[in-house]
Amino acid sequence: MADDKYKIQKIDDYRWRIPREGKMRVDGIVYANEQMMKEIQKDESLQQVINVAHLPGIIGHSLGMPDIHWGYGFPIGGVAAFDVDEGVVSPGGVGYDINCGVRLLRTGLYQKEIASALESLVNTLFSNIPSGVGSHRKDLKLSQQDEKSVLKNGARWAVSQGYGTKEDLEHIEEQGCIAGADPELISDRAIERGLAQLGTLGSGNHFVEVGYVSEVYDESVARVLGLEEGGITIVVHTGSRGLGYQVCDDFLRLMINASRKYNIELPDRQLCCAPINSPEGREYLAAMACAANYAFANRQMITHWVRESFERALNISQKESKIATIYDVGHNIAKFEEHIVEGKKRRLCVHRKGATRAFPPHHPNTPDVYKSVGQPVLIPGDMGRCSYVLVGTEKAYTHTFGSTCHGAGRVMSRNQATRSAKGRNIAVELRERGILVRADSRATLVEEMPEAYKDVTEVVDVVDRAGISKKVVQLKPLCVIKG
Repeated sequence: MADDKYKIQKIDDYRWRIPREGKMRVDGIVYANEQMMKEIQKDESLQQVINVAHLPGIIGHSLGMPDIHWGYGFPIGGVAAFDVDEGVVSPGGVGYDINCGVRLLRTGLYQKEIASALESLVNTLFSNIPSGVGSHRKDLKLSQQDEKSVLKNGARWAVSQGYGTKEDLEHIEEQGCIAGADPELISDRAIERGLAQLGTLGSGNHFVEVGYVSEVYDESVARVLGLEEGGITIVVHTGSRGLGYQVCDDFLRLMINASRKYNIELPDRQLCCAPINSPEGREYLAAMACAANYAFANRQMITHWVRESFERALNISQKESKIATIYDVGHNIAKFEEHIVEGKKRRLCVHRKGATRAFPPHHPNTPDVYKSVGQPVLIPGDMGRCSYVLVGTEKAYTHTFGSTCHGAGRVMSRNQATRSAKGRNIAVELRERGILVRADSRATLVEEMPEAYKDVTEVVDVVDRAGISKKVVQLKPLCVIKG
């Protein structure tokens, strides 16, 4: 496929190069099949891959995953690594929902055991887990001191308060706490927004989904993850709520000034940034770590509400439900990592925005229990089709800074979805397919209808066949609560 605008070159069936030209410092590389590339060119995400390639200190390539689409500054589905001495950090490379991510839980239950209780289960989950804009739990009130402890300690704070187990922490990226967080850098407005929102789902594409293992692709790896066909799973997708949004918003203003101060030439103002080792860069990373820790704690609290909901709806004990965390990984974050570049180990700041870390077997940052198979990679789809569990690979580590896709990726804007769904009842349509949904509003269901997203199977097939992660199981939804 030739393209005059972007001069795209086909590398192989799943990779496309945008050659370096002008002031680009590296090539762009996009993972997609041919049909996807035709669709991807309909928005400005490829231009954003090019723009990111202009930033100082970028290493390797400016990368796009197959779920890429237009975002603020960086594309969603974008990955870029920067040298810690010469590179920059950009809030646009992390996004507004800092450390938005996915947690996967397994249970000791099977599909047929909960079939008759699904209605009760979805209602209990919807009642127990606050969702929607401004949602909060009336029985959870944080003091500012509590909140600062959350920002410093992440999921560890939640477990210390009785919301989960030490075993949960062992199965979370960074054990649920990013080092270097400094709550004193968080604005009063961000603190205020975070006070009431811990343990809440939020709005938009966030959800809790009860599903089952519908297909197993690699039995030996699935066994290590504790997954088998028919087994009930729970996927939690949410992030740092209003606090993370406010942190991003606060630092965008700082970064615009920093870009001028350090004479950083920007092809797009939304890429505003600062040198990683500048005062502004260090402050953003310390504030970002606070928001990331809030997100880890948020998913931990929701896990606690999920356990309670199963107990209440199914009239079984938590010992009987056997709900355990398989893994929790963010997909909107910038992290310091070591990678091999041109044969040499280098410390980089890897921005993943709408992209999931996918470390290979035996990597030191993969939990011990998964060392033999690689880090679990959790890829949710839309609420009508399916999701996938994969594991990281050596090829991801060497080709994409240990990164892969993060979800299906939107093909319709929210306004387009609303226009397209006029006259339809999405909840009834899903019920007819055996999927129960509850949402804070009808508008959310319409905006999040399955057709608003790419088919996640096509996205996952690309990363699997390209070798940057490996399929383990497919999950299908039974009931979903949306924000």
